[in-house]
Amino acid sequence: MRNYFIIDKNPQAIENIKNVLEDYYEFNCIGVSNDYNCAMNTILKETPDLVFFNIDNVIDNPFKFTQELNLFNADFPVFIAISSSKEKVYEVIKNGFFDFLLNPLTELEIRKAVLKVLKKIPVQSRKNICLKSYKDYQYLKTDEILFLKADNNTTDFYMNDGNIISAYKTLKTFQEILPNNFHRIHKSYIINKNFVSRIQYGKYTCTIKRNSYEVPFTKTYINNIESMNKDLSEYSYQSLN
Repeated sequence: MRNYFIIDKNPQAIENIKNVLEDYYEFNCIGVSNDYNCAMNTILKETPDLVFFNIDNVIDNPFKFTQELNLFNADFPVFIAISSSKEKVYEVIKNGFFDFLLNPLTELEIRKAVLKVLKKIPVQSRKNICLKSYKDYQYLKTDEILFLKADNNTTDFYMNDGNIISAYKTLKTFQEILPNNFHRIHKSYIINKNFVSRIQYGKYTCTIKRNSYEVPFTKTYINNIESMNKDLSEYSYQSLN
């Protein structure tokens, strides 16, 4: 899950940013502010991954703000500057901002910036994912997910505690945001290798430690199976039958 924060007072710009990031399942807005102290406190308290920052007369001395934040916060967020002029681009770069957006904001430019951020923030650092449905937010710990199963345009999460949680998104959506211990092994399945106790090539199945689920795999994803098998077979011994 990647949290983001907006420092701006332009309602249209704020709405434009939120509308684009709604398309990316892993992003969650934790707030909006145009007040120095409120913005500083929120960032220090919530440690967002990404901050959209309008540097035009929203907060006095925006570069001092980021410098001060850097003194207190070891996990310095990715900052994207927003301005109506290109005159401050040099200062933006000099002060460590990740990207620059020119007002008025367009959907395309926001989307380009977001995709660059997705490359910068490592997937494997993510410990939770958020399932959003209208105003309902449900958080799942990735290390408690056994496997995911696709059912048309929905995805079922099989959890370590026996629960099955459904989300109205495709399997591909989650494939792009899960940590690297998750492997796509079938058009309908993604599996958490940390819960795999057995791989049977003859039966084309992976056995899950919990509940002994038999999850099928196909030849299409055999490279992922081989990669998983290699990781799990660091110390392997031939058994006698």
